Amino acid sequence: MAEKTIPYVKMKPTNKQDLGNIEVAPEVLEIIASIAASDIEGVASMRGNFASGVVERLGKKVHGKGVKTELAADGLMIDVYCVINYGVSIPQTAQKIQEQVRQTLENMTSLQTQEVNVHITGIQFESQQNID
Repeated sequence: MAEKTIPYVKMKPTNKQDLGNIEVAPEVLEIIASIAASDIEGVASMRGNFASGVVERLGKKVHGKGVKTELAADGLMIDVYCVINYGVSIPQTAQKIQEQVRQTLENMTSLQTQEVNVHITGIQFESQQNID
């Protein structure tokens, strides 16, 4: 889901010495954001695509699913696509996702995010056994 025109995101070193470039692949940012979002209480799952669904059925965990990154002139933009549990507050959960993703990316990469957009793509109900 990464933007293919930008292979890496360049970061500035945190110390005063310039020892070289630090570049992070967009896929790494997607994985960080996806794990941060899925850790929020109320998030049932991250929305993936058909390919990630097939890969997960074969037993491999896809960590970057449900996240799209884009580096524009005005900064890094993150789109998070997730399914939430029935009964949770959508605005509160979405705000927690935004705060968690922004904070985690800043802590791990020192990158500032311009936007963290949350897209709720579905509601996860309790299992059918509990409803009957």
